[in-house]
Amino acid sequence: MNERQVSTGVHKVKVPADRAGQRLDNFLSGYLGGVPRSMIYRLVRTGQVRVNGKRAKPMKKLTAGDEVRIPPVASKPAAPRAIPEEWVDRLRAAIIELNQDFVVIDKPAGLAIHGGSGLSFGLMDIAARIDDNWRPVHRLDRPTSGLLILARHHQALVGLQKAFAQRRVEKRYLALMCGRLAQDRISVDRPLKKVRDGSGQHRVIVAEDGQSAVTHFRVLERLPAFTYVEVEIETGRTHQIRAHAAELGHALAGDDRYGSQAGPGGLKRLFLHAHLLRLDWPDERVFNAPLPTDLAVVLDTLRSPTDPPR
Repeated sequence: MNERQVSTGVHKVKVPADRAGQRLDNFLSGYLGGVPRSMIYRLVRTGQVRVNGKRAKPMKKLTAGDEVRIPPVASKPAAPRAIPEEWVDRLRAAIIELNQDFVVIDKPAGLAIHGGSGLSFGLMDIAARIDDNWRPVHRLDRPTSGLLILARHHQALVGLQKAFAQRRVEKRYLALMCGRLAQDRISVDRPLKKVRDGSGQHRVIVAEDGQSAVTHFRVLERLPAFTYVEVEIETGRTHQIRAHAAELGHALAGDDRYGSQAGPGGLKRLFLHAHLLRLDWPDERVFNAPLPTDLAVVLDTLRSPTDPPR
């Protein structure tokens, strides 16, 4: 028999106290063992998984005593993804901090957290080649570079996720906005809602029935036709900075989903980099990741435009 039966009937599982604060997708991944995460997301998305009798999102934080309905699942053992050795070396080189509780990585742009949806592998597939106990505490969009935290054990995962959920983590980004931002500082407090556009892609829009989202923009430098800013977010919604920047009429440079203006010469990706994280678990720590070389070159080009012919 080629398939391995992971679950032979509907299970209703009570969330134990030591799993309180864990995300639903991570809880299911641990419970179902070798089931691919793509299948887990499909079970949740189609409503086959329920929490206290209701549909839930993969990132829902569970509490002790929640009842999780898990349907029967049969899966073939996942074939190991072919990971180029250069990516393993690249991820090792991107480690900023490695301690007994967590790992801090300067994630390269263009690398998704998980594979699937046309991607042959993701960051977690590469990380498994180093240590398959690492688990993502939060997320960065695929085109965004910068600081990402992976927990090394369950207690750290719960502690760090709780710190993020309670907004005790300071998160700052460096970004380049199209146009010249008039104010030196501006905050956007507008709820965001995920929708699908005409091409079927996920997009986030400002909507009164969306989730609360607060973003603070601070001007670092005004450049010809662009503004270099530091961004601080109080919430962590999907595409939050990109959507709020577009709402201001100053979409991020290189953002082909929320902006129509082409990025400055040489920019081949979204100009958004997570450069600072301040944690208070298990103690207070601050981590920094400098602006990547490709983005720094774009800034230098804007600061020193070619002199026009006399």
